[in-house]
Amino acid sequence: MGLFYALGAFLSWGLVVPVHFRLLDGVPAWGILAHRIVWSSLFIVLLLATLRLLRRAPRIRLERRHGFLLLSALLIAGNWSLYLWAVQNGRMLDASLGYFINPLVNVALGALVLRESLRPLQLAAVALAAIGVVAAVAAAGSLPWVALALAVSFAIYGLIRKLVPIDPILGLGAETIALLPIALAYLAVAPTPPGQGTGQWLLLMLTGITTAVPLMWFAAAASRLKLSTIGLLQYISPTGLLVLSVLAYGESLPPSRALVFGLIWAGLALYALDAARPRPVALGASTDSPA
Repeated sequence: MGLFYALGAFLSWGLVVPVHFRLLDGVPAWGILAHRIVWSSLFIVLLLATLRLLRRAPRIRLERRHGFLLLSALLIAGNWSLYLWAVQNGRMLDASLGYFINPLVNVALGALVLRESLRPLQLAAVALAAIGVVAAVAAAGSLPWVALALAVSFAIYGLIRKLVPIDPILGLGAETIALLPIALAYLAVAPTPPGQGTGQWLLLMLTGITTAVPLMWFAAAASRLKLSTIGLLQYISPTGLLVLSVLAYGESLPPSRALVFGLIWAGLALYALDAARPRPVALGASTDSPA
């Protein structure tokens, strides 16, 4: 199930979310962020209430280690705001590069912090992806601060969500409710610009779903899969963003970025090939370990 959760999250972030935000061009990025937090909080509260009625609600038991969720909340809020700024200011290719770099940071954190080991084909896959990203940075001629900030902030967020065991719905609920006072204060001081039609208000309300659901899927995947596996699968999201930016929104695709695309997908093919290879199972070993 971890693989399906990851695919759902990354396809949503690569195709659904950027289109949603481009439809909200008339609302400032900080306003969209505030609405995301408010409507996500409401959505999660309603979801928990529904699950409780169905007697499937997770038990609410926040502990001291769950205090790290405050840090993860601040990281994801910063990541959201920078991503929104990039999408609304015609910097979708920069955002795409950031999420191309992010899986490499995930793989590095998995190896350095969690001591996750990589097999030879997996190392080759990561090396191909790294070469593509380095080529793109070299071609840009300057340090891509937007891309690096997006990559590092989301990688650390993923690491925290893996290290802090908590039900995905409760974890996301704790994060959004921690940010809720800030979001409400912002909307009180800088309310949504007047003149928004019913369609725009509906799109703002739907940010609760397009924000909360992929994050719950991501948290569920992070608890089931190795961080390095999540890192490689995460290339699905920036690839979708890249395709949208060029085909739907008319941004130009420089040759260096096309090279990144080819090398990264070659790396993904190697990783998939390695994952599909049958391996002998040691006597008494569990066969359901995460990929």
